[in-house]
Amino acid sequence: MTVTIDGAKLTIEGVVRVARLGANGRYEKAALSAKAREKITSTRAFIDQNWMHDDAPLMYAFNTGVGLFKDQRVVMADMAAYQTKSIYAHATGIGEPLDEDVVRATMLLRANAFASNYSGPRVEVVDRLLDFLNKGLIPVIPAKGSVGASGDLAPLAHMSGALCGFPEAEIIYKGKRMPARDAIKKAGLEVDFVLHAKDASALINGSTVSLAIAVLAIYDARRIRKAADIGMSLSLEAMRGELAAFDARVHKARPHEGQRKIASNIRKITEGSKRCSANARETLYPDEARAAGKSPPPRVQDVYSLRCTPQVHGPVLEALDYAAKIIATEINSATDNPLIFENDDGSSVIISGGHFHGQYVAQAMDLVAMVMTDLGSICERRLARLIDPTMSYGLPRNLLAGKRGLNTGFATVQCSMSALVMENRTLSMPGSVDSIPGKSNAEDHVSNSTWCARKARTIVGNVEYIVAMEILMAGQALTLIADLAKDHPLGKGSQAALLSLRSVVDPALDGDRWYATEMNLAHQHVRSGAVVEAVEAVVGKLD
Repeated sequence: MTVTIDGAKLTIEGVVRVARLGANGRYEKAALSAKAREKITSTRAFIDQNWMHDDAPLMYAFNTGVGLFKDQRVVMADMAAYQTKSIYAHATGIGEPLDEDVVRATMLLRANAFASNYSGPRVEVVDRLLDFLNKGLIPVIPAKGSVGASGDLAPLAHMSGALCGFPEAEIIYKGKRMPARDAIKKAGLEVDFVLHAKDASALINGSTVSLAIAVLAIYDARRIRKAADIGMSLSLEAMRGELAAFDARVHKARPHEGQRKIASNIRKITEGSKRCSANARETLYPDEARAAGKSPPPRVQDVYSLRCTPQVHGPVLEALDYAAKIIATEINSATDNPLIFENDDGSSVIISGGHFHGQYVAQAMDLVAMVMTDLGSICERRLARLIDPTMSYGLPRNLLAGKRGLNTGFATVQCSMSALVMENRTLSMPGSVDSIPGKSNAEDHVSNSTWCARKARTIVGNVEYIVAMEILMAGQALTLIADLAKDHPLGKGSQAALLSLRSVVDPALDGDRWYATEMNLAHQHVRSGAVVEAVEAVVGKLD
């Protein structure tokens, strides 16, 4: 299949399909719509015919320097050199390269911004970006160095240097990192790509790297949030919790949409459960406790990490929906400067603005960072309960099936997840409120959007592990009491999730083993979406 861009209809899912390998092990192709191609070509013809001469008025970035050199004319004789020097001047990125899916998303999003026909580059620039995507050429872009205004100048300059075949640039091609010129030649494209007036500015002057990271982070966060509802339901059934807290009547009394949807998800997943009943709580007490004549304590209501799931997961759902709306708008926006607008008489006018400023992305990603940190935090608290029999209502300590003392159990898994929670709490401090003026105060307020997106993506990745470990550990708990609980079936969604987990990870019934192996297997399984798919196959679509 091919994702066709026109500057108006590209979606988060469309970006992901081009940025990441599909189930078939291939990337989807990208193409420019015929209508967008016609508009870009027409606008550029007007520019070349009317403005590309030394008597034209000063037009920022077309025939002037940038920043505080905005009043310095660049003559036509120097125009080709100016494009090259603009990229060299801004190629100041540092740090490890961005992930390949981020780079691919960046190229697609930059091309889509040009397809809206407000930026004024030649259509050949769009084609070059799409050729790189479709040939599998991945520019090496350092992750650090952008302040998110005027756009992601440094990382986009590294991308642009690779597009142009600069000898200093590098590209990853077929899994190998090599000089850009070698990679382009191997891919069968012309090595040298000469930029014309405005081409360089259009390429580097937009908060597109921030946006690319944000698109992937929000896509992953929404997928993980569904899996978190499943993990919580497994924990609830493992600890024989109360279902009353998820009664629809309760959530009608405080009618937040997200809260209502989460409660509905949990009811769907646990539908048919006999594990969360008074009879089950009496019967499913450990043999040793019953032998000692003990009875389970009253369960009038559960602890907050169980009972308050709708009130905690719900705000996450709504915040992610809000952030996704912001990101969806950004995807189909022109974010460079200046922009070109067509007059009623067919002529065009250039207007300087500030769409390169990444504050929308920065604040949306700070919100994502905050709510995902809290989601990971409540999931980890349930892990802590699962390993402690005084809090799990009698589950084996550390979810251990082997000889005590000789074996340790899953306490170490929970410990590793607590490390991720602490990391997330530090990373969730807002970056969008930070600004250092740059370039002799020409940029006196910046967004810090790239850092906001990068740290949000890290948090989302950490939470994915935490959620996967809740599914793994709750699954271990359910397996440990499976024989004892045979007369108390799980909810149909919980059962489907447990069967899905068991298709890739066997329960630990013989004591300790190399837990990292099954941790990675569970993480990959959750990341693939297989657990959510298995549950939705039997309970219907989750919100």
